[in-house]
Amino acid sequence: MKRALLERLVVAQESKRPAVLVRGLSNPCQFLLAIEGNNGLPENIPAEVLRSAEQALRRDGARTIEVGGERYLLQTLSSPYRLLVIGAVHIAQALIPMAGAAGYDVQLIDPRAAFATPGRFPGIDIVNRWPQEIMGGIPLTSRTAIVTLSHDAKIDEPALKAALESEAFYIGALGSRNNHAKRLERLGALGFNDETLARIAGPIGLPLGGRAPAEIAVSILAQIIQSRYRTEA
Repeated sequence: MKRALLERLVVAQESKRPAVLVRGLSNPCQFLLAIEGNNGLPENIPAEVLRSAEQALRRDGARTIEVGGERYLLQTLSSPYRLLVIGAVHIAQALIPMAGAAGYDVQLIDPRAAFATPGRFPGIDIVNRWPQEIMGGIPLTSRTAIVTLSHDAKIDEPALKAALESEAFYIGALGSRNNHAKRLERLGALGFNDETLARIAGPIGLPLGGRAPAEIAVSILAQIIQSRYRTEA
């Protein structure tokens, strides 16, 4: 593998952004397609190969394709799916271990240090800062799910703003239908149109009928999983 290609691969992995390594099996073609920074791609890449590589960014694993009588291996190199939980509430205490068991890399964000503590959330990456201070530096890729649970607009809505401006595959917000409608009005006043606002699942979770924190957490995780595989399809 050429040094420049290897360096780009390292950058993609360190930034936790998916990339696709394309290698010709019957020709010397070799390139890396990443979410960002695709300057320097080889010339004359068949359009169908490039389209297939772009589609592979949304999937895991490897596959071979044949284009114009030539065979190519497309290998997706991805970090784990990530879940950002905004709000250190009881539902979060149930959701976070469930999501971890399902293979998600979980991070908890809540500026209220009295609630977001290692005692309440053992072994979890906790950030005691306001979402507007931290989320601009977090890669919110198509492998990221974001849920807001705090019930505090000063915490939840800056996080939702960042989520709507990102490629996150799932965005969910806790709250009643009435509160969610008011939330959408406030976000709409920031310039988001109805199509963009429709990305927010609210009220959050699949309608399983549960009311206990753990039951609501199950419905949220189920909706995240449903959205993930719908996106990959």
